[in-house]
Amino acid sequence: MKTKEPFVTWFRQCTPYVHAHRDRTFVICFGGEALADADFPHLVHDFALLHGLGIRLVLVHGARPQIEQRLARQGAEMRYVKGLRITDETALACVKEAAGVARVEIEALLSLGLANSPMAGVRIPVASGNFVTARPLGVLNGIDYQHTGAVRRIDRAALRQRLDAKAVALIPPLGYSPTGEVFNLSAADVACSTAVALNADKLIFLLEPGDPETRLGAQLLLAEVDQLLASEQALSEETAAVLRASTEACRRGIRRVHLIERMQDGALLRELFTRDGSGTLISSEPFDERRQARLADVASIQELLIPLEQQGLLVRRSRERLESDIEHFQVTERDGTILSCAALFAYPEEGLGELACVAVHPDYRGSGRGDRMLAHIEDLARERGLQHLFVLTTQTAHWFRERGFEPAALSRLPATKRANYQVERNSQLYIKPLSL
Repeated sequence: MKTKEPFVTWFRQCTPYVHAHRDRTFVICFGGEALADADFPHLVHDFALLHGLGIRLVLVHGARPQIEQRLARQGAEMRYVKGLRITDETALACVKEAAGVARVEIEALLSLGLANSPMAGVRIPVASGNFVTARPLGVLNGIDYQHTGAVRRIDRAALRQRLDAKAVALIPPLGYSPTGEVFNLSAADVACSTAVALNADKLIFLLEPGDPETRLGAQLLLAEVDQLLASEQALSEETAAVLRASTEACRRGIRRVHLIERMQDGALLRELFTRDGSGTLISSEPFDERRQARLADVASIQELLIPLEQQGLLVRRSRERLESDIEHFQVTERDGTILSCAALFAYPEEGLGELACVAVHPDYRGSGRGDRMLAHIEDLARERGLQHLFVLTTQTAHWFRERGFEPAALSRLPATKRANYQVERNSQLYIKPLSL
């Protein structure tokens, strides 16, 4: 057999995501630190790649370091009270200047079409404008926040018009009031409000290095983020703002929010085009979906079972048999890929249930998915009033014994199962009582 070339393997594996993401709307938020980074052109190239693959992009950028540099040159500084910035007249002038320069720099990079560069021959229209209507924060606890504002409304129709015209929408951390005032806004809040207004498929935050003591993991549910924000654990204001915006977006209908470390080259592409990604997914529901198997899953279940059947670990099952038994199967799915499966065959008269066809995708073994599927099958068996769960095995007895199964005589098998027992396999019987 020919050796698989890594690039070809990767390209084939990312194909489902290319199809899945086409014509989807992604809102991507990044800080002003990215603009100041010498590697920012690489990130822009990734944006161009996403646009070229048919993804509708909205880019929301911050400008905090650029604003602070301008304030420092004037001998001033941005003031914060309880994490909220106070924007006076001097600061507002710096905000406007920094946002304008940032916009021009991003537009220039997205317009770059030099030969022998990743942007060769690419022309990406960029649309920026007064998409954000804002209101003043006003006076809170006796503090006047002056020109610091909050998002009041996003011009959904105008943004969709630009996206329909195949433009990349670019939104600065500024908002405008109906009376013509300009307000300094949080980029995270703008990104959240924009994603909600467009009913975006993804909201993506590119995070700066920091909070090394905070390991967010591959996935966080809303309740876990709430606990993190309420804990005594120290978080930078930037990270806390992103986490708050992420939970707000999820509660307002955005199914998936992604947090990605910007400094990792290619992390955005890995997050979007590989099954396990490279960042943290925040969602209201678990990323892996556990559900009743369907006929459409038979081919995927076979892919999990055939290698184990070839090793003699499982009894061979034809496609026809799997189709007839599909109602007994439970699967775990992620992005259209079946990661694990198991079947429960009930013998209610004897109070027994058979656990069969336990299989986990090779890339996910050792991740606890087998244990979670076993626990799920046990719950299903209890719901059906079964008192014991049994398994017939030839080579994996130790795994089941470690999980409470005990050896038993074949006479304990249900009569119908005993009649079909394959003597030549000499499978051993193990039974586990199911406590209520």
